[in-house]
Amino acid sequence: MRRAVARGGMRMRWCLAGLLAIGPLAGAANGVAAEDMPDCIDPQSQMEMTYCAGVDYEKADADLNAIWPDIVAAAKSNDEYVGDMARDRGVPTTVEALRSAQRAWIRFRDAQCEFEAYEAFGGTAQPMIGSMCLARLTRERIEVLARILETR
Repeated sequence: MRRAVARGGMRMRWCLAGLLAIGPLAGAANGVAAEDMPDCIDPQSQMEMTYCAGVDYEKADADLNAIWPDIVAAAKSNDEYVGDMARDRGVPTTVEALRSAQRAWIRFRDAQCEFEAYEAFGGTAQPMIGSMCLARLTRERIEVLARILETR
């Protein structure tokens, strides 16, 4: 129980550190000109690097969300092909197995990135390292799902 509370506390601190780092940059949504936003090609401060790592993760997550309907459609197609065979055998359908795998992958990704971010535990780079990990693992997941689609 104590470990779970400690993990939740660390996540809260990690999120808070990230919000504090990018909070001043949030002005873009309130009319700040694009030229005032950090240059993510060449960020100059830790705050900018953290912001850009977050933007990179958001892009990777959007790319994953874009491929997701295709992978679900492929799973549904496979379920139609095998008919009731999975249910008759008491095993998950392709769609159920896919969703279970995705939930497990998300838990792994989040835990792995929390672990990797501990490299800079308590420091200003911790949120950046976490976001970089999230982006990297999300892109790796996209590659795995894309290969599955290629074989269908």
